[in-house]
Amino acid sequence: MKIIHLANHAQNVGNGIVNMMVDLACMQARAGHDVTVASAGGGHEGLLAQQGVRHVLLAQSPRPSRVPAMVAGFHRLVARYDPDVVHAHMITGALIARLSFLPRRFALVTTVHNEFQKSATLMGVGDRVVAVSEAVAVAMARRGISRARLAVVGNGTIGTPRLASTPVPHEPQLAHPCIVTVAGMYERKGIRDLLQAFALLRERVPDAVLYLVGDGPDRAAMETLAQQLGVAEHAHFTGFVADPRAYLAQADVFTLASHAEPGALVLCEAREAGRAIVGTQVGGIPEMLDDGEAGLLVPPANPVELAQALGLLLTDRVAHAALMARSRQNCERFSVQRVREDYQLVYEHALASRQPRRFATIATTANLAAPEIAVRDAVPRKTTL
Repeated sequence: MKIIHLANHAQNVGNGIVNMMVDLACMQARAGHDVTVASAGGGHEGLLAQQGVRHVLLAQSPRPSRVPAMVAGFHRLVARYDPDVVHAHMITGALIARLSFLPRRFALVTTVHNEFQKSATLMGVGDRVVAVSEAVAVAMARRGISRARLAVVGNGTIGTPRLASTPVPHEPQLAHPCIVTVAGMYERKGIRDLLQAFALLRERVPDAVLYLVGDGPDRAAMETLAQQLGVAEHAHFTGFVADPRAYLAQADVFTLASHAEPGALVLCEAREAGRAIVGTQVGGIPEMLDDGEAGLLVPPANPVELAQALGLLLTDRVAHAALMARSRQNCERFSVQRVREDYQLVYEHALASRQPRRFATIATTANLAAPEIAVRDAVPRKTTL
């Protein structure tokens, strides 16, 4: 199968959309597919080349003045590689592919990574629209996307080619007891709530330390808040870390305090590391934590309950050990191999609906008669096709 992935860039800056796309493209190439990533580049080109994925420069911008050049570049790309599937991971690429005036032989697949954005509705232009969690699928259906065109493919990072040849770092050495978050410094990531919770927590656990791994436009404001709360000496802003496994491996508690979170890759990584986890009950977080079996769930924007959950895990050894054990269970569903297999099913369904003689298999042809087709969610054994 010939596949083209579209994204605005391929920068190695911790962007979950890019990381997921790179993992998928590499795994598809390993499986023998002809895979191209078209983007403005920026960091992952070397890895893609090593994995047998070609990278083609295709600048993508939301500016209307750039549309003619982008469409023309996309036409050249399609003419050169004649793809079976074009997979758009960001809105610009989805619209370029859909607005193309060429006779369309390829199937267009779109993945909704950031459903919380109003513009995410535009991802509904795909022949098949993939949600990274059931919560996202429900939200997209409410926006008018037919459930017959929606599929759920949960994110996964275990076995990622991005880190496969790199040993887990031993540095830095963290102070204990410690809480770690790996998140962009954005208001929606709940960093403000986490700092307020940490200030409350230190009244109960005065030697607790917080590590905030990530960067973003709100970092300066969050550092100022840490000063105002009197926790600046104990709340360490590390900036972006390309390989955060050393922080995850040493975390006494990992937390993600987001206000909106479709399907955070870092939760896969924290569970692979066997961490005790506290997450907010929003978006795809409950699904990724087995509805609270693999991590404590607290309401979003509630520093008091967040502090209580963190305090429980830092002071109750039995609860901490039990949650660490449950965190490791059922982690095979977060493998990049499972993600690739699920997307293969999505592609086959999309292609069968457009070109059944060439691509349909007995299984896909039979299932196309169903009024609603659902690809595997994050738990492979619960597949319904």
